[in-house]
Amino acid sequence: MSQNNYPKLHNATWPGIVGKGPDSEPIISFEDMLQYTAAAEVNGVKFDGIDIGLFDPHIDLDMSDDGIKRLAEKVQKLNLNIGSLVAPIWGGPAMGSKEDRALFVEMVRKSCVFGQKLKDLGVRPYGIVRIDSASSVENWAKDPINNTKLIAQTFREACDVAADFGEKLAAEGEICWGGMHSWRAMVDTLDQTNRPNIGFQADMSHTFLYMLGYNSPDDRILPKNFDWNDRETLDEAFKKLTKALRPWTIDFHVAQNDGTVFGSGSHDKTGRHCLANDPNGKLDIARDAGHWLRNADGELTKAFQHICWDGCMFPNAVMGKQQTWNDILAKMIEVRNAHGWVG
Repeated sequence: MSQNNYPKLHNATWPGIVGKGPDSEPIISFEDMLQYTAAAEVNGVKFDGIDIGLFDPHIDLDMSDDGIKRLAEKVQKLNLNIGSLVAPIWGGPAMGSKEDRALFVEMVRKSCVFGQKLKDLGVRPYGIVRIDSASSVENWAKDPINNTKLIAQTFREACDVAADFGEKLAAEGEICWGGMHSWRAMVDTLDQTNRPNIGFQADMSHTFLYMLGYNSPDDRILPKNFDWNDRETLDEAFKKLTKALRPWTIDFHVAQNDGTVFGSGSHDKTGRHCLANDPNGKLDIARDAGHWLRNADGELTKAFQHICWDGCMFPNAVMGKQQTWNDILAKMIEVRNAHGWVG
C-alpha cells in the first residue's frame, strides 16, 4: 500500500443538511456526521479531518468564543482537523441589490473571523472559504454581461475582506449558480474578479456536468449521444475542461456522478452525487481525479493540502450505515495512492 500522507483526506459534514428538511428527509446532526467520519477505517487508515458548513442547524456562525473552543476540542479529541469552510452567503445574491451584496460580503467576513479562531485553536491548519454567486441562472441570463460584472464586483469586495484574515475564497463550480453555471462562465467570472486570493473549487460531480453542457448547451464539450465506453473521447474532454480551470483550482472534492442532475429538499438541481461504488457512476474516480491533481505533463500540482469527499443528497438510510463511509474512505485512499505525496 502507498505510504503517501498528502493530500490529507477529509469528509464533508454538510451532506447532513443539503437536500434535507421539511419537504425531504430529517437533517442528520453534526455530531452524527462527525462520528461517522471518525469511525471510518480502511486497513488502519482513517480520515484526517472534516470540512464544515457554517450554517444552522450544524453550526451557529455567531457562536461565542467558548462555543468555538468546544467545537475545536470536540473535533480534536477525535484526531481530526477542520479544513475548508462553507460561507452561508445565500441570503444576499452576489448580483443583487446594494443591500444584498453587502450581506454577501458580511457573511464572508463572519466566516473568515470564525475560520481565524479555528486556526488560533490549532484545529484548522489549511483550507479555504467556499462561496458561490447565490444567484439563479435564470436571473443571470436576463443580462449576462452586466450580471457577471456585478458578481465579480461582489467577489472582489469579499476577497478584499478575506485578505485581511489571510483567507482564500474558492467559488464552487455548480451548474445551478448564475455566472458559474458553465466552465466558460466560471473562467470569465474569475478573470473579471481578478484577485490573488480567489480560486476555483472543483467538485468531480458538479464539474462533470460542465462537459455535458447542462444550463449552457453552447459550452458542451462531450458530443451529444456520447458513448460512455469511449474513454479516449472522455479523457480529451477532461483535458479541455481541466486546462481551463486547473490553474484556478485551490480546493478539490472527490465525488461520483451518473451523468444526470438531481435536487431534493430546498436544493436546486445540480450534479447528482452518487455513492463511491455506484454501478451507474460514469467516473473512474481515482483515474479522473488525476486530471485535476496533475498538470498537463502528468506532474503533481500539490495545489492544496487536503481533498474532501462530497456526497450530498444520499438517503438517510444510506448515510446511517458505517459501511457507506468506509467505502467512501477506501475510494479517497485510492485517489491519494495514485496522486499523493509524502510530506
